[in-house]
Amino acid sequence: MTTPLRAALAAMITIVVATSGFTAPASAAPAPIPNTEAGSIGLRLLDQPADTTDNPRAQIYIIDHLAPGTEIQRRIEVSTTNTAAQVHLYAAAATITNGSFLGEPGERPNDLSTWTSVTPGDINMASNQIATATVTITVPSDAAPGEHYGVVWAEARTPATDDGVIQVNRVGIRLYLSIGPGGPPAAAFEITSLAAGRDLAGVRTVVANVTNAGGRALDISGELDLRSTSGDLQAGPYPADLGSTLAIGATEPVTITINSELPAGPWDAEITLRSGLVERSATAELTFPASGISPSVPAEPIDAGRSGLPLLTGLFAAIALLALVGVFVLAMIIVRRRPTEHTEQAFPA
Repeated sequence: MTTPLRAALAAMITIVVATSGFTAPASAAPAPIPNTEAGSIGLRLLDQPADTTDNPRAQIYIIDHLAPGTEIQRRIEVSTTNTAAQVHLYAAAATITNGSFLGEPGERPNDLSTWTSVTPGDINMASNQIATATVTITVPSDAAPGEHYGVVWAEARTPATDDGVIQVNRVGIRLYLSIGPGGPPAAAFEITSLAAGRDLAGVRTVVANVTNAGGRALDISGELDLRSTSGDLQAGPYPADLGSTLAIGATEPVTITINSELPAGPWDAEITLRSGLVERSATAELTFPASGISPSVPAEPIDAGRSGLPLLTGLFAAIALLALVGVFVLAMIIVRRRPTEHTEQAFPA
């Protein structure tokens, strides 16, 4: 290969090194929704790993993968409204049961909560005050591998009434911590079937059965679009009801409520669900029954081509190929324009 061609091709090669393990402000994290009662409190995450800045789940929950013997810290923000409050900050156990992420009552511990501390643990806050605390998770060297769940709670209690009643107001941040060597387990899920139905009030619903096929718990969100099979009517998007959390290996229903009057169908239903950066789409033909739930219909996965991803991939590949061809042609022109070298030899007269 000629020298100009080597240089031209070498100029096309770029090595990008990604770093992780640092924390970045979770500036995109939404502010908590405060309770309407007097003395309500709010809690939100301020930090997230630098390599998860595009992951919306990591903006509101503490999510990480750690090797045994590792320690991490995350800052959280506590806020009060209306009245002063003595706020107690602590970690407690959590489980995923029947598609819901559930914090255990009180301060019931599990492995993760015993590895987690919050400093300061108690803050005497005035009304409409904002304070910052630090969550530290120290994973012991003999920690069991797998994913562990917990909650960091901010709790305020009212003084006891004459009848001895104490009102407890608390908000929490979920903890999803994967333990093991190497990188984090892959997150993956499949939309296996769809079913059309009506709830007890007669409102139309679509239920998607979703299987967690990866190594991390999932928090599912997404939307549904409907198109009549004749193609003359479209409806949606309708958001998936929030709150569905899939444990590893679990299959759970995700419900979409159709909050408008529609013909019974048939409809070509296209659903798109996501958890963090993982997204899946599927389609099925549905007809809404007069009551109850119709039999489930197998969902056909929508390949990346229909979502436009292969088109973009092919476009980028074509651009890269054209650039490579252009560089090759340019290099050949440079080679051809180089002056021809002549060697002259003198002979004795």
